[in-house]
Amino acid sequence: MMSATTISPVTAHWLNRLLPARSPQAHKGDFGHVLVIGGDHGYGGAAIMAAQSAVLCGAGLVSLFTRPEHVNAMLCRQPEVMVSYQHINDMITRATVLLAGPGLGLHSWGTALLAQALASDKPLLLDADALNYLAAIPAAEQQRLKRDSWLLTPHPGEAARMLGCSSADIQHDRVAAVQQLQQRFGGTVLLKGHASLIAGPGQQLARLDCGNPGMAGGGMGDVLSGIIAALLAQGLTGFDAAALGGYLHGTAADQLAAVRGERGLLATAILPHLQPLLNGKS
Repeated sequence: MMSATTISPVTAHWLNRLLPARSPQAHKGDFGHVLVIGGDHGYGGAAIMAAQSAVLCGAGLVSLFTRPEHVNAMLCRQPEVMVSYQHINDMITRATVLLAGPGLGLHSWGTALLAQALASDKPLLLDADALNYLAAIPAAEQQRLKRDSWLLTPHPGEAARMLGCSSADIQHDRVAAVQQLQQRFGGTVLLKGHASLIAGPGQQLARLDCGNPGMAGGGMGDVLSGIIAALLAQGLTGFDAAALGGYLHGTAADQLAAVRGERGLLATAILPHLQPLLNGKS
């Protein structure tokens, strides 16, 4: 296991460094195309929130592949998202970044879609049920799938399943846990929770000092995954996208909690705070 020699705190300075002003000649093709894959029966909200946050965080285009019953809800919630329940292979081909997992489920529909995403060589963010799928497959298959171009965003429970230990073990030494996850699975790993940690290739290690207990609720991880996917689509590395995405997510939640309090903090309530943050307006 690598030693944690330096942990970089993520600050507002990362925003100016990683997201400079856009060129006046910019067009939507310059900022990538995120494809969100998820939303099995009864779990459409997770995929919808991920797609919506990707739109609000500057991706040039965002698509959602989901169950047919969620199409109207997505269009009503955010008409800028292109949503379909057909032709997944064509949608994967057109995308520049794939986000698989929010509300995906582990039944045949979800696992078949995940297999298609994993067969692609596109940059890939795995969250939620996609991580549970990864944890459940044999170690040899995990090693076959290991890649530098993916980003994994487990919470402590998912991390424990991925490492074959308990959540208490993860929380006992979070630095060791995130490093172990990165070593085993490759790419970049964001271990969510208090003082979230990001481990990337070449022993990169960063820590988030933002966020609050009000974020302990459903949907927060889905919004985070959409933010990070949008940053990946805009050309950031996996490590930088995870670090800056986590910073934007936690800071937006802190701003909202400062006004309204922590209890009852909704994942969708932080969405309006993201655009001003991204543009240095708050």
